[in-house]
Amino acid sequence: MPEFDLKSYLQHRKAEIDAALLTYLQRLCPSRHLLEAVRYAVMDGGKRLRPILCLAAAKAVGGDYAAAIPAACAIEMIHAYSLIHDDLPALDNDHLRRGKPTCHVRFGEATAILCGDALLNMAFEVLSGSALETPAGQDRKWLQVIDILGRAAGCRGMIEGQARDLAFEGVPLSAEALQRLHELKTGALIGAAVHCGALLGG
Repeated sequence: MPEFDLKSYLQHRKAEIDAALLTYLQRLCPSRHLLEAVRYAVMDGGKRLRPILCLAAAKAVGGDYAAAIPAACAIEMIHAYSLIHDDLPALDNDHLRRGKPTCHVRFGEATAILCGDALLNMAFEVLSGSALETPAGQDRKWLQVIDILGRAAGCRGMIEGQARDLAFEGVPLSAEALQRLHELKTGALIGAAVHCGALLGG
C-alpha cells in the first residue's frame, strides 16, 4: 500500500475547492464591484481546513468528494464572512490578514460589511440550490446540512463565541470558560464541517 502523502492530498483538495468556489462566486455575485471584494476575501489565501475536513469526512464513510463539494464551499463562505466581520473596526479592528490588508482596509468598511453579508447569504443559496437539485426523497439530507450549519454559525455557535470574546476582553477566564469560548467561536464550524461531510457521504 503506498504511503499517504498529506501535502499532496491537501493541495489536490484545496485546488478542487478553489475551482468550485470561484464558479459559485462568479455565478451568485453579479455585481462587479462587490465580486472584486468577495474574491479578494475568499480566493487569495486560506488553508481551506474546514472544507477539506468536510470532503474527507464524506470519503471516510464511503461517499465521494463530489457529493460534499457544495457544502464544503458553503462552509468556506461562512468562514470567510466571519473573518471579514471579525476584522472590522467595531470588533477586532485588524488591518492585516494573511499578510495583506483586511477587506475593510482595502475596500472600505461599508463594502466589507456587505461583502460578509453577501457571503453568508450565498452559502445558504448554495445549500438550498443543492437541495432543489436533489431527487425528491433524498433532499432531506440537505435540510439537515442547512440546520447543522445554521446552528454552528449562529447564536448557538460561532456568533456566541465572538460575542463572548468581545465581552470578556481583558477579563481573566477560567480554563473551562476559555475552552467553551473557543468551542463556540472556532470549534462549532469545524465540527459542523465534519458532521455535514459524513452526512452527505452517506
